[in-house]
This record gives sequence, structure tokens and C-alpha cells, in this order.
Amino acid sequence: MTTDAFLADCRARLAFDLLSNTWNAVVLWALRDGPRRPVELRERIGSISSKVLTETLRRLQFNGLVARQTHPGAPPRVEYRLTALGRSLLAPIDAIGAWAFAHGDEVMAAQEAACTSTTQRPPHTR
Repeated sequence: MTTDAFLADCRARLAFDLLSNTWNAVVLWALRDGPRRPVELRERIGSISSKVLTETLRRLQFNGLVARQTHPGAPPRVEYRLTALGRSLLAPIDAIGAWAFAHGDEVMAAQEAACTSTTQRPPHTR
């Protein structure tokens, strides 16, 4: 195995894949204070469709980060909560959020400069 785990280790890639989906981190963060029903998550998150929320919750459940609990009744009530594994991702999500807060203006300025420059092309066109 190479010493550069971020490039060679599929577990590192898995972690980056989990965090690269915009809604994964948002939904995990929204569940940090305890179980929530889907309608509560949509209210807390805002601007996420029911379909995208359902897909995200299923993906997080598939990866062992979120647990689904059905409560009896008519109609049955469903809640989602973080698993211990999901809770372990809150610190990295918080760290990325803190980095974005500290450096977001710089990134946006670089993007704006790249867009307004007539001599520079986007990286994918070179």
C-alpha cells in the first residue's frame, strides 16, 4: 500500500464520497440534536424536496449513519436518528463548516476572479 492513503485507500475515498454529497452532511447535521420526523427535517433544512430527503435518508441508512424507527399508530410514524457511526461524522462536518466560514469569502473571490478574467479558462477546458 502506498503511503498516500487519500489516493490509494478505498476507505478514505469512501469517507470523501460520503461528505461530497451536499445533502448527506446537511441531513446529518440536522439530526445532531436527536431524532426527527421527515417533515421536521424538511422544516429544519429548508429547500430540500421530499424526494431528495428520502433518497438522502436511505443512502445514509444504507451506510449505517442513520437509523429509521417506525412507531405504531394509524398512520405509522417514522423517525430518523443518528447512529454512533453517524454521530462520529459530526466533528469532521463541523471542521469543514468552520473552514468554510473562515475561508468562504476567499474561495468565492477566487471563483469571481476566474470568471471575470478574459485570459483564464476554467480548468476543465485546458
